Amino acid sequence: MSLLEVITKASSSIPTRPDEETDYPIVLNPEPILLKLKPESDGPLAHNSVKKVTGWEISQTDNELIKLGHKFFKELRRNLKNTNSFGKAEFVGKVTSHLENLANKIGVSTAFEKTEGVYVCKLVEKLGVLMGRDVKGLILEGCISLEVWDVLESLIVNGVVEHASTSNLVHKLIEKRRSDLVVLCVKHLLDLQAYDLMCILKYFLMMPTDGYRSLSRVREDWERQASLAIEKASGKGVGGKEKSLAKEAAVLIMLGHDGFSVSELCLHYLLTSENLDEVIFAACTSKLNGEELKALIRYFGKWLRKYERFPQAGPCPKGSSALGLEVCDWIPSLESVVNYFGVVVDEHFSSLVLHSEFHELRSLEEVVGSLAVEARRCGALANLSERLIIERQAYNHESLGNFAF
Repeated sequence: MSLLEVITKASSSIPTRPDEETDYPIVLNPEPILLKLKPESDGPLAHNSVKKVTGWEISQTDNELIKLGHKFFKELRRNLKNTNSFGKAEFVGKVTSHLENLANKIGVSTAFEKTEGVYVCKLVEKLGVLMGRDVKGLILEGCISLEVWDVLESLIVNGVVEHASTSNLVHKLIEKRRSDLVVLCVKHLLDLQAYDLMCILKYFLMMPTDGYRSLSRVREDWERQASLAIEKASGKGVGGKEKSLAKEAAVLIMLGHDGFSVSELCLHYLLTSENLDEVIFAACTSKLNGEELKALIRYFGKWLRKYERFPQAGPCPKGSSALGLEVCDWIPSLESVVNYFGVVVDEHFSSLVLHSEFHELRSLEEVVGSLAVEARRCGALANLSERLIIERQAYNHESLGNFAF
């Protein structure tokens, strides 16, 4: 049998159902396994053949973890089929018990504060990596259907969410109007696809009224970090270098906070996400309707006016690492704003030229021109300024044509 045939045969036996159990659902430690492998025979290796090995055996601890996972998976799947008799408290209790069993098997202490909600989240943080793929997917499903948001948040923040579950998770959270958890997905999930990002962009541009309910802590977090930056910049218990750094961070946080709605604060996270680049952003913005496009242009307009007014503001990566001002990492730079705004202009050139309601774009021409004069070395700004001038000329020409009889 050829190598291709071996691979084809093996792949055909992979379960196709997403909730199907696997023989080895956890990540195995390869070192003790590989060290025990031995050649099946000491004979000479035939031409173009593979020497077989023997001695495949996983550790007793891994075996026990797998058995615990299989048992828990079957029980939880049966419970979740009838949520009328299986509520949030029972679900959290089962998850807690399973994580405690995992801790006991590997000898990890679970001496955490046993406050309701806090305890299980601490267990997820410390032991989530030991859960099998199928178990993690089922717990994720239970968190969404039973609305156990604190446990779900812990799964996201601690990187327990599997790649295969990411897309479904994002769309379920949008459907449930859990805007705060959508933000967490943008911040912590490094495998969001273009379609997911497009849905998130459209959601925050035209957020439904009931989507604001869960965003209060996003605004509170920005306000708390802004206050901390001001406190450090004022020099209270801060040395010379730290004080100077705090002033830079305070200006930057002020730019990112003042004048932006809470849904626009969420757009900051999207524009600075590792998932996003110009190609993906072009794909996302190509699907925007007129209202969404106007909202996005207004958003970029705020940023351009901010950077025109405060040219001294710039990226402050040390604000996060040295001062604990994490939002410094989530503020789009002038370069990012210009690049992404240029993508919007290029992607929607004809619409922006032909429709007079996009007056915001023409009002930004002076802002971009002013920034370009101050920063000619930034080719992207100069190019954007030239494109806006071309659009204005094309719009004026179109307007004159409408009056020609």
